Amino acid sequence: MNFEGLDPGLAEFAPTMHSALDPVLDAHLNPSLLQNVELDPEGVALEALPVQESVHIMEGVYSELHSVVAEVGVPVSVSHFDLHEEMLWVGSHGGHATSFFGPALERYSSFQVNGSDDIRQIQSLENGILFLTKNNLKYMARGGLIIFDYLLDESEDMHSLLLTDSSTLLVGGLQNHILEIDLNTVQETQKYAVEIPGVTIMRQTNRFFFCGHTSGKISLRDLRTFKVEHEFDAFSGSLSDFDVHGNLLAACGFSSLLTGLACDRFLKVYDLRMMRAITPLQVHVDPAFLRFIPTYTSRLAIISQSGQCQFCEPTGLANPADIFHVNPVGPLLMTFDVSASKQALAFGDSEGCVHLWTDSPEPSFNPYSRETEFALPCLVDSLPPLDWSQDLLPLSLIPVPLTTDTLLSDWPAANAAPAPRRAPPVDAEILRTMKKVGFIGYAPNPRTRLRNQIPYRLKDLDNEFDSFSQVTESPVGREEEPHLHMVSKKYRKVTIKYSKLGLEDFDFKHYNKTLFAGLEPHIPNAYCNCMVQVLYFLEPVRCLIQNHLCQKEFCLACELGFLFHMLDLSRGDPCQGSNFLRAFRTIPEASALGLILADSDEASGKGNLARLIQRWNRFILTQLHQDMQELEVPQAYRGAGGSSFCSSGDSVIGQLFSCEMENCSLCRCGSETVRASSTLLFTLSYPEGSNSDKTGKNYDFAQVLKRSICLEQNTQAWCDNCEKYQPTIQTRNIRHLPDILVINCEVNSSKEADFWRMQAEVAFKMAVKKHGGEMSKNKEFTLTDWKELGSPEGVLVYPSIEDLKNVWLPFSIRMKMTKNKGLDVCNWTDGDEVQWGPARAEEEHGVYVYDLMATVVHILDSRTGGSLVAHIKVGETYHQRKEGVTHQQWYLFNDFLIEPIDKHEAVQFDMNWKVPAILYYVKRNLNSRYNLNIKNPIEASVLLAEASLARKQRKTHTTFIPLMLNEMPQVGDLVGLDAEFVTLNEEEAELRSDGTKSTIKPSQMSVARITCVRGQGPNEGIPFIDDYISTQEQVVDYLTQYSGIKPGDLDAKISSKHLTTLKSTYLKLRFLIDIGVKFVGHGLQKDFRVINLMVPKDQVLDTVYLFHMPRKRMISLRFLAWYFLDLKIQGETHDSIEDARTALQLYRKYLELSKNGTEPESFHKVLKGLYEKGRKMDWKVPEPEGQTSPKSKAWDATKEIGLSGF
Repeated sequence: MNFEGLDPGLAEFAPTMHSALDPVLDAHLNPSLLQNVELDPEGVALEALPVQESVHIMEGVYSELHSVVAEVGVPVSVSHFDLHEEMLWVGSHGGHATSFFGPALERYSSFQVNGSDDIRQIQSLENGILFLTKNNLKYMARGGLIIFDYLLDESEDMHSLLLTDSSTLLVGGLQNHILEIDLNTVQETQKYAVEIPGVTIMRQTNRFFFCGHTSGKISLRDLRTFKVEHEFDAFSGSLSDFDVHGNLLAACGFSSLLTGLACDRFLKVYDLRMMRAITPLQVHVDPAFLRFIPTYTSRLAIISQSGQCQFCEPTGLANPADIFHVNPVGPLLMTFDVSASKQALAFGDSEGCVHLWTDSPEPSFNPYSRETEFALPCLVDSLPPLDWSQDLLPLSLIPVPLTTDTLLSDWPAANAAPAPRRAPPVDAEILRTMKKVGFIGYAPNPRTRLRNQIPYRLKDLDNEFDSFSQVTESPVGREEEPHLHMVSKKYRKVTIKYSKLGLEDFDFKHYNKTLFAGLEPHIPNAYCNCMVQVLYFLEPVRCLIQNHLCQKEFCLACELGFLFHMLDLSRGDPCQGSNFLRAFRTIPEASALGLILADSDEASGKGNLARLIQRWNRFILTQLHQDMQELEVPQAYRGAGGSSFCSSGDSVIGQLFSCEMENCSLCRCGSETVRASSTLLFTLSYPEGSNSDKTGKNYDFAQVLKRSICLEQNTQAWCDNCEKYQPTIQTRNIRHLPDILVINCEVNSSKEADFWRMQAEVAFKMAVKKHGGEMSKNKEFTLTDWKELGSPEGVLVYPSIEDLKNVWLPFSIRMKMTKNKGLDVCNWTDGDEVQWGPARAEEEHGVYVYDLMATVVHILDSRTGGSLVAHIKVGETYHQRKEGVTHQQWYLFNDFLIEPIDKHEAVQFDMNWKVPAILYYVKRNLNSRYNLNIKNPIEASVLLAEASLARKQRKTHTTFIPLMLNEMPQVGDLVGLDAEFVTLNEEEAELRSDGTKSTIKPSQMSVARITCVRGQGPNEGIPFIDDYISTQEQVVDYLTQYSGIKPGDLDAKISSKHLTTLKSTYLKLRFLIDIGVKFVGHGLQKDFRVINLMVPKDQVLDTVYLFHMPRKRMISLRFLAWYFLDLKIQGETHDSIEDARTALQLYRKYLELSKNGTEPESFHKVLKGLYEKGRKMDWKVPEPEGQTSPKSKAWDATKEIGLSGF
């Protein structure tokens, strides 16, 4: 593969193209690679990682079968399936080769090929294996013996080899020639000239040699003369990979942009019969590798660096459903190969791990493989002599015949007592330095004992084994825990119970009696609801996000702003973040970080929610920061006092959350490196050995926080002075404190949970002593006892002793920047303000007080799989807008359950079921530092004419006339609205024992067409919006009978409709809502719900409710149009233009019959006649003949009730 032009992190893995590169581990690798593996400075002696538990493999679908580690921490450079035996060969960047036998990947052989250079390519022959390095070609037996070693010129930089026949080899690289080598004589027989910069990939068919160049070109050369016959200029930047099958050539690579090289998502496909390019193939991953996998069809496998794999036909359309994800140990996939049988795929990653994917449980690598030769076991002909003078001589060497008699060593029970030797405790240093890869832990040898010798102490040891492994979240296979009754009802996972009416009869008010809006949990990946609420109740963030608007189709900042707007408008009704989560699912980084949960994992709780929400927290802050950097920051949002902070660009998210730091690395040679960086959040780092201290040593939260911010650690890092990896001391100093301090708690194991539990116990004892009482081990304090203890003046009085239990977290912390770049952190109470003075006055001296604003908590509950909730301190501005009062209050947000709580409940963590995950502290008086005005960024220009995404649309197909400037709607104008939908996921339901159906999960709908028609003026009834919504998600059912949407209408390549993005149409509707128009339609509540819009009730005129009697059925638009308007609509399919016009006419008819609402009694009689007619007709519209027109009946009814002009 050609590494030039790839992601910088990947390009640096090719040492032959970049000088001064260490062959063991590259200096430019992401430091996170070292977080999972600890490398011994004197070398790592580690066998392959144990094979994972067997998984169910579905026939014909590729799934991961096994994964092993070839060399820990050393990236895999090449992989190759043996063409003669059932083996997989792997080469590393350290020049080491390893082979694995069979689909179980049992290690067969392992040996060093080159001491300094990486292995570029592997080719299997009948008698051995060819290995190509930078300037060396080595032929070795499968067991590791050298057959020949052919040294090339030192100036050569070889990258690829091609076996043209059984004894001839072509070798090429980054030079102006290709060598032909005879394998029988091991001599160079020919040198072919090629253009600079050379050839990095070679393929062969029965017609041509195919040579790939780093310049992005592919040349086709004659098989005999090697002259260029044809040339394809595939990519403007560089070529990544290509493959040939039959008459097709497919290539992937990079395009040159002004900012550099960018991965091109269009695969170039060429027809070798006509020697010309055909339609490029657009894929949904960033292609780095590709191979044809011809089975029944000529399938292409396209692989990205991050591990995404997509299958598609080279002449068809790529389907997002054909994507699966390889989960590499390292961040990047480095190599990819396909077996000759096409039953197995091999992937190698940057951490030295090899993953085998197969399409059957028992795959074979080759159609006809020969038997592999294994080493014979050592056969001993005679017994060895035994030296009885040796005390350590194992007596097991003496052969003992099988006998049923009692052995001499079998002492009677009366003369012997069992004394089992318990395993000694693991060295604390090993536990401290241990790093985990999967479920295996690795640590360097502390060398405190002799090798292979463990002294045993026969006395009883008081060992306590770690029994707390994070409570399994899956309710499957776990017994009911005795502590689960402790989970308070309001903290349990809430679910929506669906009836045949859907959500209409579900009582949300039972769960939320406030005017704040909850969020519905049934949408995929709605685990982040609690974090969305936290961001919403940060006033500067809310205002900033709602002022943001850009042109990106899937912008998380824009979608989050739309969701915040809905939360603003809601008066206690729940909202749903479907559009926000839809955009979230389309972002590649979210998938690469494992933030996209499958529906099955989310329903069963298999994902580790605590770790997941902490990763999501880091991701959303980073994404919002990037989205804001792409636009010019509004002047109103610059800090009131200004800031010298600039490393985060002009992003206001950076000003709010980012902390500027200095990272200092001190090598043992004395070389010191200082670099500036910034972070948007901090992760708590707990004191070492704190769990082994049984005395209950007290650590203030401020101490732990300071240790986590000003982190000091010993690690292996690259030293430019030593030119190799050296043990270094890395320290971190703070240069600028953020306005909002975000902390990930990282309570992921028993060590951290026990630490929180112990500190809460110590803090509880100290608090009781502070209030004048001494702790008694066996005494249970009551409220009366607590009041008798008294309370000194100036100290906060707790209403109950229960408020002090399980509390370690302070409500406020005080942080001060010292002159020598140090940081002082201490807990802060209301009593401290009397001693030190107001926090606002001290800010002038670099002293800041941070108040706790939110805590995100992981609830452990095996019955439901666990959940995430948030405690949020809601500020005065929010209460003022919603309730008209000015006060602050803590609330519990559990999806659509919202309940006020006592402030002490927000910091109480019972580690048996309530585990802290994320903390948000904000500077005191934060809101005063920012201008919190919101200016609606949506302008009237969104309603003007726009281009369609569809390629085939013509003016003759236009179904609407855009608004002119003089037609812009005003407050109170009528707009007829109708929407059509398609189904993305079918409904999940179960049949009860009594025969009734229970809906577990409703079908997931997506808007496909939105139509708005003019409600007044000379052009009344003429549409000004008729948008078909393009979707990138797979449609399960187009519902053509009810929606009129046909397959292809939403595809930009073949659609003839006016196709737009959902965001574009959403902005049009938002503008109409904000301007104050009134929408007229039939069943608008469902329409707005699927579109994900919150519309004030006084702006909705729904004909479903206008022509409805209490406790009666809803009437269809078709029947109403037939009865009142004598119109036959919705014949074969629905048409949204027709439905919107009909709704407008029905509203006019309603005004006419009810005299603008002034005669409700007379209109009630009309409705009674409507329902009587409907019951007689069984609510079905009659066929054209055989039934009297309803208008004549209506006229008769008019005469009876004395209405004129009906």
